[in-house]
Amino acid sequence: MDGQLGFDFVAPRLVKVTPARLGTWRDCPRRYRLGYLDRTSRGGAWASSTLGAVVHLALRAFYALPADRRTPDAAAALVDRNWNGEGFRDLTQQREYRERARGWVAAYVADPAGLADGSEPLGVEQWVSVSTERIVAEGRVDRIDARGREAVIVDYKTGRRHLSAADARDSEALALYAVATSRTLRKPSTRVELHHLPTGEVHAFEHDASTLRAAVHRAEETATELADASDALADGGDPEALFPPRTSPGCGTCGVRRHCPEGRAAAPEPASWEGLAP
Repeated sequence: MDGQLGFDFVAPRLVKVTPARLGTWRDCPRRYRLGYLDRTSRGGAWASSTLGAVVHLALRAFYALPADRRTPDAAAALVDRNWNGEGFRDLTQQREYRERARGWVAAYVADPAGLADGSEPLGVEQWVSVSTERIVAEGRVDRIDARGREAVIVDYKTGRRHLSAADARDSEALALYAVATSRTLRKPSTRVELHHLPTGEVHAFEHDASTLRAAVHRAEETATELADASDALADGGDPEALFPPRTSPGCGTCGVRRHCPEGRAAAPEPASWEGLAP
């Protein structure tokens, strides 16, 4: 019809984003370009990241077990099965943190936060997606729990930093996961939770329509910025002007710091195991 009337209708382009992409752009446009557009080689592994990945893999495997085999001992054994020593100082440090991780997951699955009541999660490592008029936001949720009619977003944390309810409230990733889960699973989803395994603490926030809209709006604005810069680069724009570095203390652990003189000058690179909890 539009063509017959002499108009050329062009559907708006949807920008596909994940919370990680959005966060990387805001933290440092140069890191976004090097990591997502240029796909440059990254630095070595960090022990804290390795530890977090092991715990996530162990819990994913744990909830895939038949219900009658989900015991604390089974959870601890899955840490051993998925263990990776990358980034640790030496074998002694590896043994120490492997035992810590075994204890964390064993205690977690024996607690109500770890579904010790035998209830089944709605999803584990569940991929969710939602489209708006401007973006397709998608990502993988650690776990989605059923609480009555609600789908609750659960995100595992293993870092050394102590968390609070404000971290759950301010997490754009959790808010977007809630919106996407509602769309993907066709269930209301407003409650988001951070489960900090080293302390056993659960920090939660209950979103409402206004806070979820605000998260989506912010994601749309950021997606427009990064898409415009990417388009300008593809059209021959100056990468240094379009994707400037944004230095911070985090430059010390940036995965692409070897390609960024400003980042190397901004912060020294710590030892790969320094991010571990003491």
